[in-house]
Amino acid sequence: MTRLSAWLAALTALITVCAIAVPQPASAAPGRPYTNPVKSQKGADPWLQYYNGSYYLVTTSFTNTLTMRKSPTLAGLATAPSVQIWQDTTSSRGTNFWAPEVHFLNGRWYLYYSAGAVGVACCDSQRTHVLESAGADPLGPYTYRNMLTGANLTPGGWLIDASVLQLNGALYLLGSGFMNGSEQSLVIAPMSNPYTVSGSFSLISSPTLSWERQEGTVNEGPVALQRNGRTYLVYSASACWGPNYKLGRLTLTGTNPLSAASWTKNANPVFQRSDANSVYGPGHHGFFTSPDGTESWIVYHANSSTSGGCDNNRTTRAQRFTWNADGTPNFGTPMRLGTTADGPAGRRGTRRPRTRSSTATAASASRSPAGPQRTEPTSSSGRATAALASGGAWRTRPTTRAGWSTWRPARWPT
Repeated sequence: MTRLSAWLAALTALITVCAIAVPQPASAAPGRPYTNPVKSQKGADPWLQYYNGSYYLVTTSFTNTLTMRKSPTLAGLATAPSVQIWQDTTSSRGTNFWAPEVHFLNGRWYLYYSAGAVGVACCDSQRTHVLESAGADPLGPYTYRNMLTGANLTPGGWLIDASVLQLNGALYLLGSGFMNGSEQSLVIAPMSNPYTVSGSFSLISSPTLSWERQEGTVNEGPVALQRNGRTYLVYSASACWGPNYKLGRLTLTGTNPLSAASWTKNANPVFQRSDANSVYGPGHHGFFTSPDGTESWIVYHANSSTSGGCDNNRTTRAQRFTWNADGTPNFGTPMRLGTTADGPAGRRGTRRPRTRSSTATAASASRSPAGPQRTEPTSSSGRATAALASGGAWRTRPTTRAGWSTWRPARWPT
């Protein structure tokens, strides 16, 4: 028994030493601090994705070219190079690229965006298109796959702000359009694959509430947000060319996402201007999760003055949001520009020192793939005056509804 007792004591000591030597799991440290804006030039309609150790950001260009930024940290996106991922000179879709989004489906990235016809007055010719990546790299290369539209969309299939909803094994295309004389509304259609619409569009939300009708009657930019078995559509409302552009929310309370009766609209906006923080027109957003999966984040664009328009002066911003006790998202208040906050938690890999943008720039440049790189113009004169691919100038969206009535295409419904 003495020998056995000694052996057990030695084994116990060894186990204790191993337990001390092996690092124990700990909560993830905050990510590298960042400061809004995440992108200060051409920052409208942002889509931000965290994938395989890096953040990828793509935004509206108003031209025939799309660029993407890549960085191992959220903070690094501010100075990361803009890499060209797509350019199209096809006359029917060769200008005014708006609201690009990338979604990883069936092992490939699908890039959804709207584009207009060259040499045609903006914006009656906007249609939605989809690209497909050759592999699993969000930077591509990409191949053009299809135009996504519907015979019951007016005028002539007009559709912008496309996104996708995955629900119960089915895929749906979301967007903003007009149907049967409606105002600009949220629409949805079934898809047979990521690049094919397989049925008619249905209207699921129109701007019926007073806060959806400020400076313009608009519902647009729908993005799905899902958690704990619940599905929400968060969308932009009112006019993008005014300070009261904001976010609303639909909740799927029925069983058929193609039916308006299955969606319940929140009575009040869920994210809106903050005069105290000098943030105006916050909207056209996307969602992403921190690397460790514990935090929910929103990316959006906004202006810093009430006179800001629907143009290239909008900047990309990001911030963490929380969840209410009833399971609904709580987006809080838009952060003031220049505020520094902790970045997303749990970034994989060795944590970098908390240095300023020079470190982020070097890291981003070293990790960017070879190929053509484009830096965003430094001039802010892109106040919706980016050149058309055809060489003509495109028109500035007005800052008043009356001006919009003059500016909009002749066939745009009233």
